[in-house]
Amino acid sequence: MNVRILYFARLREAFGTSQEAPALPADVATLGDLLDWLRARGGVWAEQLGPGRAYRMAVNQDVAGPEVRLQDGDEVAIFPPVTGG
Repeated sequence: MNVRILYFARLREAFGTSQEAPALPADVATLGDLLDWLRARGGVWAEQLGPGRAYRMAVNQDVAGPEVRLQDGDEVAIFPPVTGG
């Protein structure tokens, strides 16, 4: 399965990229699985996407939780929460 992952704000800066389009392993079926796969890269990936870090996710521009199943061609966005004022 191929997805397009977009990174915003501090995540884009930390990862050194605004997007990627990886071919995912067969065992990555949900958004939670994708996060585990990204964290397994270690280093800054594990730090920025680890427990206690604030970020949100969306699939095809709809805010989504870790239980959402991914489909081939999905666009996944990972971004820090935004506050207004």
